[in-house]
Amino acid sequence: MARVPKQKKKQQTAPPMDKLLKPAVGVAIAMVGYYMMKGMTNEIPRIDVTDQLALREVFFGEGAMGKDYAVLCHPEAKDGSVGLPVSSVFQDSHDDGSAPAEYVLMDCDHILPDSGKSIFDKFKLNKKKRPTVFVSGKVGPPKQVPAKHLKTGVMLTKLLKQMLEPHAAKIEKTKDLKEKCLNKDVCGLLLKGGKPEPFVKHAVANLLGKYPSVQFASVDSSVLFLTNLEEYLPEYEAGVHRFVVFKKVSGGLAVGDNETKSEGRLKTSILSLESDLSFGSMNTLVSDAMNGKQMKKIPALPNIKTRTKKLEESERQKRDRKKDQARKKASDDVKPPQQTFAANDGSKEGRRLERDRRRAEHNKDNNVKPKTPEEIAEIEKKRRQRMEEESAKWNIGAEDAEEGESIEEEDMDSGDEEESDYVDEDEEEDDDDVMDLD
Repeated sequence: MARVPKQKKKQQTAPPMDKLLKPAVGVAIAMVGYYMMKGMTNEIPRIDVTDQLALREVFFGEGAMGKDYAVLCHPEAKDGSVGLPVSSVFQDSHDDGSAPAEYVLMDCDHILPDSGKSIFDKFKLNKKKRPTVFVSGKVGPPKQVPAKHLKTGVMLTKLLKQMLEPHAAKIEKTKDLKEKCLNKDVCGLLLKGGKPEPFVKHAVANLLGKYPSVQFASVDSSVLFLTNLEEYLPEYEAGVHRFVVFKKVSGGLAVGDNETKSEGRLKTSILSLESDLSFGSMNTLVSDAMNGKQMKKIPALPNIKTRTKKLEESERQKRDRKKDQARKKASDDVKPPQQTFAANDGSKEGRRLERDRRRAEHNKDNNVKPKTPEEIAEIEKKRRQRMEEESAKWNIGAEDAEEGESIEEEDMDSGDEEESDYVDEDEEEDDDDVMDLD
């Protein structure tokens, strides 16, 4: 057999550098352009701290924009320096773009001319917690974001959604009830008797969209009991939801300090839903409460406790007492007027009416006119004068006594004479009966 000649392997050589250089340069230019465009589009604006109108818009939402702001305290670069980099957590949350807030930078070390304090001191922001982020605007004055929510941009975005997007607050403690509901101007509270049906969730969602200025909250009344409130609502039934609207009357929760005054005791009023739960009935109730219709003041703020049979029995007794009072009041209203006692039937009221009747007849028959206040005062004056004159006749003055002898001495002497003249007849008889045995 003839040998097959071995084929020589072709050696692959690298392409020349000039062929790779052009694509590499193109990719590098494209990446630089991308990051430049991204930096331009995602640049976070800075608030001019010298613009008072802009500051009031950011702090209190007083401008026409009516927005909510997420603000990062970031010092402004000076003397043409680059300055500190923006927090990556704040930047990532800004780049996400799903939070309903305007992201801005602000130099919080700036001294406000009105108060002479820095922004940190004015709104009591903790400068040591970095990054220092606060939320303000339409939602209210600056409120600092806790450090536990500033670990990642996702966590910050989630918190901003919870703070700024309308949602019903979940109430589990008395403190939550006061802070999230009772201290608000108007608050609608849903007392769930169990798991809420889909139509209930849709109704609350529609109310949140229709009344952005009203705070809505919910509490699981199948587990929790609201003292000082249950007696004003329909009685609890498992699986049945109840709804009540609170409207603050006065006061607040701030106790005050050296700089701020106390708001006073928090007082509120309620309007409860007596009909079946639906969007229409809840909408009407909230509208009436905002207009101040049929609101009822309650003497004490509600407190949240665990539902027990003892509390339910106490609340049932309160309901019974209120029903008894209502029935008694209704029966009193049905009673005929007081003229039924015109005839003297022997009662106190009848005797009084009989005296008044006779007095009126006497005055009419004898043409006696009622005396004026001046005449009554004059009669009283003369009566007092007569009393003084009579009392003066019976008072013995010191000048009536003989010289050198006091009235007290005469009384004492006369008393001794009377005592000496008095002899007990029984003593004389006893003396006669004594026999001399000697």
